[in-house]
Amino acid sequence: MKIGILTAAMILAMPTLAFAKDKCADAQDQATMNQCADASFKQSDKKLNDLYKQVQGRLKDDADTKKLFIQAQRNWVKFRDAECSFQTAEAAGGSVMPMLVSMCMDGLTKSRIKDLQGYLNCQEGDQNCPVPAAN
Repeated sequence: MKIGILTAAMILAMPTLAFAKDKCADAQDQATMNQCADASFKQSDKKLNDLYKQVQGRLKDDADTKKLFIQAQRNWVKFRDAECSFQTAEAAGGSVMPMLVSMCMDGLTKSRIKDLQGYLNCQEGDQNCPVPAAN
């Protein structure tokens, strides 16, 4: 029952995902839905990696904080992967599994994107921000 509700929610959410390809807006089969969910995740992952590089660039003069950031990101990736494995465990072996994993990873990645964007938009002197403001 839980998988059925989750699958229905995911399928209903599919049209709201922003894809350049028309096939994703009107996906009718599981293979296409899996591909589209994966494409969305890859797009988010690319954006995350771009922001990650920007944060590293801002931390270039602070080796200790840069090292902490790199470790935090590595730990976050491990968390994301483990969390999505946990969230999708009941669908293991099913044809919907790749879509559910991609959608989970995409959602968590978009959340992390907001975190990194926040770091990049800190105001000068903000003691709660580990990343220096842009020069």
